[in-house]
Amino acid sequence: MEKDLRFRREERLKSWKAIGLMFKEGQSFGQYPLRFVWLPMEADQAAFSAQFTVSVPKKKFKKAVDRNRLRRQIREAYRLNKHLLYHNLENSDKVYALMVIYVAKDGLEYSEIEVNMNRGLRRLGKLLRNSDNQPTQ
Repeated sequence: MEKDLRFRREERLKSWKAIGLMFKEGQSFGQYPLRFVWLPMEADQAAFSAQFTVSVPKKKFKKAVDRNRLRRQIREAYRLNKHLLYHNLENSDKVYALMVIYVAKDGLEYSEIEVNMNRGLRRLGKLLRNSDNQPTQ
């Protein structure tokens, strides 16, 4: 089976309502320099089990050039490692909204971002798989 390494339009999280809900009701954990925030959503016949977006704070990175570069690096790291998350969501009937927030004060090398994206997606996949297997009360 060949991995699909594309990052499609349907995988992007663009809903302001979902993003706002994520901050109110979502769960999160840190995998420095990234913070993963996620929330289960209604699955209206979504082709993908996760929708993804990135945030780099303007407060820490004043120049748009710096923010955009970090966003591109984080998106690329996600694109190359998203199969780790999807592997754990194969049998899930839920769709998850996922936001990755860059929390470091300085821009780091891409290799460090990718290693921590890999670790974070593995950890998130395990958390979501275990939460799906829990009986609902």
